[in-house]
Amino acid sequence: MAIALQGKGLTIDQLVRIARFGEKVELHPKALKQIKSCRAMLEEKLRAREIMYGINTGIGEFSEIVLTDDQVRQFQRYLIYNHAAGIGDPAPAEYVRGAIASRVNVHARGRSGCRPEITLTLLEMLNKGVTPVVCQKGSVGASGDLAPMSQIAILLMGEGEAYFQGERMPGSVAMKRAGIPVPGLQARDGLAVINGSNLLTAMSALQLYDINRWLKQAEIACAMSLEALYANLKPYDVRLHELRGFPGAIRSAKSIMACIKGSDLLSGKIKTKVQDAYSMRSSPQVIGSAHDAVAHAKQQVETELNAVADNPIFLPEHKLTLTGANFQGSPISLPMDMVGAAVTMVSVLSERRLNRLLNPALSVGLPAFLTKGAGMFSGMMLSQYTADTMIVEQRILSNPASTASIPAAADQEDFVSMGMNTAIKNAQILDNAYGILGIEFMAAAQALDFRDFTPGVGVRKAKEVIRRHVKHLDEDRPLYPDHTVMKEVVRSCEILEEVEGAIGKLE
Repeated sequence: MAIALQGKGLTIDQLVRIARFGEKVELHPKALKQIKSCRAMLEEKLRAREIMYGINTGIGEFSEIVLTDDQVRQFQRYLIYNHAAGIGDPAPAEYVRGAIASRVNVHARGRSGCRPEITLTLLEMLNKGVTPVVCQKGSVGASGDLAPMSQIAILLMGEGEAYFQGERMPGSVAMKRAGIPVPGLQARDGLAVINGSNLLTAMSALQLYDINRWLKQAEIACAMSLEALYANLKPYDVRLHELRGFPGAIRSAKSIMACIKGSDLLSGKIKTKVQDAYSMRSSPQVIGSAHDAVAHAKQQVETELNAVADNPIFLPEHKLTLTGANFQGSPISLPMDMVGAAVTMVSVLSERRLNRLLNPALSVGLPAFLTKGAGMFSGMMLSQYTADTMIVEQRILSNPASTASIPAAADQEDFVSMGMNTAIKNAQILDNAYGILGIEFMAAAQALDFRDFTPGVGVRKAKEVIRRHVKHLDEDRPLYPDHTVMKEVVRSCEILEEVEGAIGKLE
């Protein structure tokens, strides 16, 4: 059944289904009626020659220049041309599809003023698989993601480039092959497509979906390392975390203990320390903090997915046009900067547990660097180097973009969110996080091979999945293939899915 876009109720999970998995979409009948009503009001105001920003005026520093009737007809085309000013490699198709779905949902509120043909054409592009080629870099995250969104809008004039059925081709060819009529752009139409932070919001939505799943895997890896290090399990008792009250920590403690359930470590027969190091016993608090940051960011992103994010905004019921700055990306860039830092923080925690697995002074009897041939062999010594270099890159990228405004447009646009930079760097932070966690999984599996006890059901299942892809390190071998394959295993969520299949859904 198709997802009906109506300007409200669009969730991150639904956006992922549309953007990544190609689920069909439709416009709710009430939304179409609202779009038509808003357009009728705009055309009435045009006939009355009411001054409206970006419709019969220039934009940015040129907003005080009033256009003639002939210029109004031509202006949207030139608006899209001069804003299609990005640079570099194309954004992944799922990001672009997410941006289109997000923009359609904005139109569905009936406040954008475009012709319904524009919204319906964007829907057809989603459903028939025409994805514009969009340079990812170029947006400052205010006035909307103008540069990338213009490369979407340019297809509505039968220009630009697009992907269709696995091929990159001229936009006009893609539209023709898909059987989608080109609507052209009339007054307001172009600005109604580009004037919102839809690409950075779609990117953030997809990242939050993936980060939530990555954090669950961080808890599985943590459980494996805790078992391998003979952890004292009292710090993971959910009652401890309920007394403090942070939802993320409660969730994390439950998930870690769910993975360890059924372990000999719970029997009391294995000697443990009275109190373990912070990297072990504070894992629920640290991972839980990341969960809480993600929960806040999710609320912000889902608010934006259902927001009226235009300038100007039209209120047909009041016959009113309001100008403002609802396109400003700061409500997304600020919490997403925090999410990027949170992923880095949890990655650092993972590396510290890795260090305890490898260091013979800290590993509670495990062989040095997890090799039986110390001296001749170095085991996983260099795996830590690889994790460390990725963490340093994450730390550099965790510097917030939301404080990095640079003024533009002759200081008319003198504060911008830089939210696109946040979204781009978060993708890099997450990419490294997959690799770091993959290395901890490898080390934890290797360490458990040296232990003679029965781990928890979830831990056993995780180790079983790892051993399908990476064999025990008996003698030294090049580890880059193992590191790379484990990174992709984490990205695929194979471990998560199999562990949840064995023990039930993690929190």
